Amino acid sequence: MVKDIIISLYLLLFKIFFNLFKLFPLKNKLTFVISFGDNSKYVYDEIQRQKIPVEIVVLYKGSANKYFKEEKKDITIIPFESVNIIFILKSIFHLATSKHILIDNYFGFLAATNFKSSVKCIQLWHASGALKKFGLEDMSVQKRSTIAQKRFLNVYSKFQKVIVGSDIMADIFIKSFNLTNENILKTGIPRSDFFYNVTLQQEIIKRLYKENDLLRYKKKILYAPTYRDGQLNHFEMQLDIKKMQEELGKDHILILRIHPSIKNREDYSSIYPGFVFEYSSIKYDINEILLIADYLITDYSSIPYEFSLLKRPMIFFTYDLEKYKVERGLTENFESMVPGPVVKQTSDVINLIREKQFNPKLIDQYATVWNKYSTGNSSTKLVNYLFYNQNI
Repeated sequence: MVKDIIISLYLLLFKIFFNLFKLFPLKNKLTFVISFGDNSKYVYDEIQRQKIPVEIVVLYKGSANKYFKEEKKDITIIPFESVNIIFILKSIFHLATSKHILIDNYFGFLAATNFKSSVKCIQLWHASGALKKFGLEDMSVQKRSTIAQKRFLNVYSKFQKVIVGSDIMADIFIKSFNLTNENILKTGIPRSDFFYNVTLQQEIIKRLYKENDLLRYKKKILYAPTYRDGQLNHFEMQLDIKKMQEELGKDHILILRIHPSIKNREDYSSIYPGFVFEYSSIKYDINEILLIADYLITDYSSIPYEFSLLKRPMIFFTYDLEKYKVERGLTENFESMVPGPVVKQTSDVINLIREKQFNPKLIDQYATVWNKYSTGNSSTKLVNYLFYNQNI
């Protein structure tokens, strides 16, 4: 209850200043509001490629500004939802005076905004697909207060358009955000353009191998588990790395991609030198690491949607499947939806890799269905929609 009161007061103040700044005329300006940033960077790069004369503002949370650090001279970059009153007022001003607002996550400030009719507010959601339930489908929403639930609906109502890479994801957004087909923009996912740029991929692979020559000589297994509630200060590795080293270490290495926010955990690369390599730092974009992975081990993450474009094997290590279904919620028929074996024991992971027990046709079909509209020109289609009103 106290939390709802604090949020309501914040939104009230936000609304007062937003309505004040709305008295100023709209400018030829595009404002990104990001907590991830990868999709936004691809849109920005396409705007630059087409030399479209538009002012760019980036309001960022966390480390999302990393995608725009090299562009500081050309754009305005401001920390979002900070405690700095100057940053807060500048952020609200840009949001109230921009013709285009592009966001990549749930942002509560939308509940306090009433954009002018000519403003386009587009959701560049940070995941290409969904195994976990979110939005109104998230089971935890039912436990939230009536005030919070109304606020969620108010935020979702500001999504004039939501980009999608597939018809399946369109259906999920419609249910999760209380939308209609009119709100769906079938451009594909901007960051997926990366997987169609062979030249760029070769440059990145060359750089990664130059940084760590040991990556060249063995098969690479990438373990990228999803972030779980309660793990921020206490991460427990469920994969038996010692057993994997004993069974697969001769021909394979293990690359770890643990959520960068998790601080208190073992230094596995020191414990298992020559076998485990850490790539959890924000220095490395996940899609760059996917390029060198021969196998992906994950669970409920959205990574498989992009990785399927590389047509390589995946294993779903879901040691807490039943618990996760109850507490967090998964899409129906999870086990039959994913394009690879679902296992709970490290020994099963080892056997699958050793025996190469994978179905390439299943991966191809998965990639085709979930990336139906992500065909290498998603950024172009979105930018053309924004600035030239081209129908999608």
